[in-house]
Amino acid sequence: MNALDYDKDMVSFDSTSSRSNADVSDYVENTLKKLDFITERIEYEHPPGVRKVNVVGKKGVGSGGLAYFAHTDVVPATTWFSEEHGPFTPTVVGDKLYGRGSCDMKGSIACMMAAAERFSAAELNQPIYITCTADEETGYGGAKEVVKHSRLYREMVDGNSRGIIGEPTRLDVVYAHKGCIGLVATSKGRAAHSSTREGLNANLAMIPYLAEMKAIHDETEADPAWRNDEFDPPTMSWNIGINDHTAAINITAPQSVCTVYFRPMPGHDPERLIERARRAAEANGLDFTVSVRSAPVYTTPESPFIRELLEISGKDAAHTVSYGTDGSCFGEIRNMAVIGPGNIAQAHTFDEWITLEQLEKGTELYTEMVRQWCV
Repeated sequence: MNALDYDKDMVSFDSTSSRSNADVSDYVENTLKKLDFITERIEYEHPPGVRKVNVVGKKGVGSGGLAYFAHTDVVPATTWFSEEHGPFTPTVVGDKLYGRGSCDMKGSIACMMAAAERFSAAELNQPIYITCTADEETGYGGAKEVVKHSRLYREMVDGNSRGIIGEPTRLDVVYAHKGCIGLVATSKGRAAHSSTREGLNANLAMIPYLAEMKAIHDETEADPAWRNDEFDPPTMSWNIGINDHTAAINITAPQSVCTVYFRPMPGHDPERLIERARRAAEANGLDFTVSVRSAPVYTTPESPFIRELLEISGKDAAHTVSYGTDGSCFGEIRNMAVIGPGNIAQAHTFDEWITLEQLEKGTELYTEMVRQWCV
């Protein structure tokens, strides 16, 4: 099969992150087995009662080789541009395949499977590993389970496999991306009519905390110590959200919630900022949690691995991106880069698509990686 056929098959499964991805994972696992991979299946529940599945496969013997990583979950498609076909009805129009996940990132998995199909296990001197995770779009839950429980992942680390995160980059070589950290501070009050003395407005304790969050925002935007000019934007984008959930303007807010989401870059110590926020929360009697924590990915652009990838891909220079990937969890893979078909600008859109040319070129690029590193 070619990448277009594989992509169409996978798009037809609704694997929105809030649902189980078991069906599309069954498809991936069965396909890998047909292609002579041995497989691991790592299951867990998130949230409770929703079964999630990671599939890890290996084709060939020994260790080293190519370790490819992707995710099978997709973002919601509550709006879709066409009444003629839904988001989980893969449809080719002109030179594009439309469908939720066609670009982010079932198209990439399709290219890797099509490339792996071109080689028999007997041809391989070093193995091809393919890892497909759940919950990448909601905090990398599947990748964390793989790190904890996969024997094959441990083999990739010990064998110093070359790591490829197949997220959409238009097949450009990406040597680094930012991490992400989420903070949640909650102030508790008591709801009552605001004309009485019975209420306690939760926002009163939240306001000084917000002032400190604003001060941190300003500092991270202005202080060169928190910048990294390898990225665009070169700051960590300290993003503040606030919601008191009141139903009317004359009710004292029973709860006030502040969220902060920021993207640390290589060379930064985000723990300093986390602890500063924690101290501000405690000083104002707020509950405080770290809801998301993932590290940046960085492989020096002068490394032999990145130079090798540039040569294989025919690119002049490697780049950085500001979004995150499962690679945040796979830091034990010493040589890691992000490179995959499709444009990230099409990810999460109401009319998500990938060009047929990108599927063809992605297959050829991954084929060449296998030829260089595994045969």
